[in-house]
Amino acid sequence: MKGRVAFVTGASQGIGRECALSLARAGARVVVGARSAEKLSELVSDIQSAGGEALAVALDVTSAESVKNAFAEAEKAFGPVEILVNNAGITKDGLSMRMSPEAWSEVLDTNLTGAFRCIQAVMRGMMKQRWGRIINISSVVGLSGNPGQANYVSSKAGLIGLTKSLSQELGSRNITVNAVAPGFIETAMTQALTEDARAAITSKIPLGKIGAPSDIAHAVCFLAADEAGYITGHTLSVNGGMYA
Repeated sequence: MKGRVAFVTGASQGIGRECALSLARAGARVVVGARSAEKLSELVSDIQSAGGEALAVALDVTSAESVKNAFAEAEKAFGPVEILVNNAGITKDGLSMRMSPEAWSEVLDTNLTGAFRCIQAVMRGMMKQRWGRIINISSVVGLSGNPGQANYVSSKAGLIGLTKSLSQELGSRNITVNAVAPGFIETAMTQALTEDARAAITSKIPLGKIGAPSDIAHAVCFLAADEAGYITGHTLSVNGGMYA
């Protein structure tokens, strides 16, 4: 992966941060985007201290203008993006009967439409180079469903459908499009769980533990590598066996 240009959205913390660190360790020049400039600055410093190359850009995936500017800045600094990791996402949970139109729209616009905006920003460059890796971070609940998360589940299931469609559109240009579906991972979202909730979740995981962000980053790096060049349209579940 040495010298490849990777762009990770939602890179300020959790899974996105770990994906950026892992791609940098594999030799990629990494562009990290998010709305938190302070956290991105720390991430870039960590990558550079380890001998890697990194650039932080301001990115709000709900804004077409922000996406356009962020990817233009990335290309100006490092060249066309060759590896895109769509990780940016939010939750606004609630039972469907009480869910506001805003809660529905904001989650879909960030998690699904935001990913599509970023894909459109890199497609032309990948097609011109006849090489590319697009990796969408979905979720186990995009496969299984989950009460109280109709908006989030729909967005993550939508990413799986988007992955399948784009893999068929872009395969002839040697561009692979895959998804990773994490289970419960140690992030800011899961840290808010009560001990009883954590115990209940863990009891349903055959491996008996909640995963680490590095578990997802390893899967992303595999799908981004040359060795995964014959895998496309696939959703790789990384969930400890909780949903088969």
